[in-house]
Amino acid sequence: QVQLVESGGGLVQPGGSLRLSCAASGRVFSINVMGWYRQAPGKQRELVAAITSGGSTNYADSVKGRFTISRDNAKNTVYLQMNSLKPEDTAVYYCNADIRTQWLFAPNDYWGQGTQVTVSF
Repeated sequence: QVQLVESGGGLVQPGGSLRLSCAASGRVFSINVMGWYRQAPGKQRELVAAITSGGSTNYADSVKGRFTISRDNAKNTVYLQMNSLKPEDTAVYYCNADIRTQWLFAPNDYWGQGTQVTVSF
C-alpha cells in the first residue's frame, strides 16, 4: 500500500507564509508527477502547483510568484512554500502523486488526507 502524509497547514495572517510537506511511503517504486490541489468551501478542487520527477513545474495563475513547489526525490517528498498569503488562499490543500508500485506496472493516482490552510486576521 501507498500513503501520502501531509503536514504544515494552519492559521496565518494575510501576508504571512506557510510551508506544506507531503511524504509518500509504502510500496513506492517510482513517482512521476507530484502536486498540490486545494478546495475551498463550495468550490471545486483546483490544481495549485505540480512538479515532475525532472523538476519541471506548473502553477495556477492565482499563485504564480507567491508559491513555490519543490521535491526531494530521495525522500519521496514534495513541498509547497506559500508566501504573501491572501484570505482567498484559504482552503483544504491536498497532496497528489502519480506512483508506480512495481517495475512495468502502470502508475496509479494517490491522494493525501488534506491539510487546512486558513488565512485570516
